[in-house]
Amino acid sequence: MGDLYTVVLGLLILLPLLGNIFFPYFWLDLSFLFTLIRIGYRWQKRIQKNPPITMLDIFLEKVQKHPEKPLILFEEEVYSYRDIDRWSSQVARVLQSHVGMKEGETVAVFLKNAPVYVWVWIGVEKIGCTMACINYNIRSKSLLHALSSCEAKVLLTTPDFQAAIEDVLPTLNTEGVRVFYLSDDSPTAGVEALLGRIKSSSAEPVPTSFRAHVTSKSTSLYIFTSGTTGLPKAAIITHRKALQAINLFWLCGVHANDIIYIPLPLYHGAGLTGIASCIDTGATCVLTPKFSVTKYWDDCRQYHVTVVQYIGEIMRYVCNAPKKDNDCEHSVRIAVGNGMRVEVWKEFLNRFGAIRFYEMYGATEGNAGFINYTGKVGAVGRTNFFHKKLMKFELIQYDIEKDEPVRDKKGCCIPVAIGDTGLLVIKITENAPFEGYAGDLQKTEKKILRDVLKKGDCYFNSGDLLMQDHEGFIYFQDRVGDTFRWKGENVATTEVETTLAGVGFIQEINVYGVPVSGHEGKIGMGAMRLKEGFPFDGKKLYVHAKDYLPNYAIPRFIRIREALEITGTFKQHKGQLVKEGFDPAIISDPLYFLDDSEKCYVPMTQEIFNSIVEKKLKL
Repeated sequence: MGDLYTVVLGLLILLPLLGNIFFPYFWLDLSFLFTLIRIGYRWQKRIQKNPPITMLDIFLEKVQKHPEKPLILFEEEVYSYRDIDRWSSQVARVLQSHVGMKEGETVAVFLKNAPVYVWVWIGVEKIGCTMACINYNIRSKSLLHALSSCEAKVLLTTPDFQAAIEDVLPTLNTEGVRVFYLSDDSPTAGVEALLGRIKSSSAEPVPTSFRAHVTSKSTSLYIFTSGTTGLPKAAIITHRKALQAINLFWLCGVHANDIIYIPLPLYHGAGLTGIASCIDTGATCVLTPKFSVTKYWDDCRQYHVTVVQYIGEIMRYVCNAPKKDNDCEHSVRIAVGNGMRVEVWKEFLNRFGAIRFYEMYGATEGNAGFINYTGKVGAVGRTNFFHKKLMKFELIQYDIEKDEPVRDKKGCCIPVAIGDTGLLVIKITENAPFEGYAGDLQKTEKKILRDVLKKGDCYFNSGDLLMQDHEGFIYFQDRVGDTFRWKGENVATTEVETTLAGVGFIQEINVYGVPVSGHEGKIGMGAMRLKEGFPFDGKKLYVHAKDYLPNYAIPRFIRIREALEITGTFKQHKGQLVKEGFDPAIISDPLYFLDDSEKCYVPMTQEIFNSIVEKKLKL
């Protein structure tokens, strides 16, 4: 009997050890699965209630629970849950009684990050209207298009944007869009200042009759996609979709005692989701006017921040800042976001301490996404048998040159093998619908891929290339639009950028493909910003590129820039750079050409350019 006890005891000790070796993520997978099931159950209860629970109802619950708790910390200002509730009620009354907004109509906001953004949002919800979050960086044609696409009746802004407003005001007047400044005074004739009227309005609770017809399928928000080319598209965010999005922080282990740092613009889906998720967990948010690399850690220390929300480019800027002795002196324990490059991720952990990263993948208009709950560096998510049952997605073969999925003889798409890169598509179902874009049926239809695995099925086309490895980890590879084909090979610009970013004199680099007369596909080109005090070293870059990249992926042209333009959501602009190409006659920036005979990047001359165009020089 003693031997039996010894064997049993040995097995009890050995099994967990073997489990950690052969199934190292088992307990994390199981815990995350239970979290997903619990959140899914809570979401179903909320949307099936009559009337359905909305983001507003969740906010009002928190106001009742802890009215004096700070919701927003903004510079030296503190706004409690009750403060935001009272301000939003005042906004709601003015919008309904003075401005004349009716339930179901759209209020557009053209605002910088500030507490006013939040109480306007809640106020718009209180009268059953939809808020359109306009990127305050757009102007003229793009601004008019954004307002038109979501059929905005009113535009709320501030005198900060006087010039932009006055530029389009005649057109807005013609189209019946009324503009109001959220200020005490107006510098523009014909634009009323509303702040005084808001301050003098009643802050008592707004009757639910103001929003009597709101359902879970009603539109709560319009979030505009920020793509690098084309006019902005208004992604439809219904109340049910908003309730899914606010589970973000619950998934990442954030709790009510956390203080969350949000430096992202609120017109961006991630930024507003951060605020909504903060409300759902009952936490406190530190909102910044804009991202500042010099103030980043000072803010975190001042406000005792425990959770930061990020986009990968933000973290890259933070890592590029000069090192300080107190880099590890902070209270941050969790970072939630997306777009983190491997080298930045590693550098961040080495420099700023053991922060738990929850890297994720998703699109504003998408119907599902991934989250890396294990902390595996580089991965955007993890999947397994059970997860695949909850989220039906496929990675399918994609022809970069034809810009379309590869199909078999039956007309269906072809899944890629484990370890291969494929286009991510997610099945459109009742619980994972694709709502599309306001006022643009053509672009909505373009994002729907039909007959994927069988005739008649429908999938959301993410437009992104991902890869799943043998352990079930998901890795972002590139956006379809950012990938180019050269010498019969597909080149992922993100991979090239990551490789070249390791060269000592490069501060940042943006890689893209440019067309060359007489050649198929596009050849690689890189626009880069040099580190301060470092000259461009053509030989060093040549050696590094040859050592770490296949020939077809090495950028043949280099353009030195003082700054690399980015969108409001920190994505690099490529469209204009592609158009400008590599002609030294039209580009004033320093240009370099990869000369294999010299084993160096040499200054680009008009003679070299002409030889390429005339096909005298072999590429």
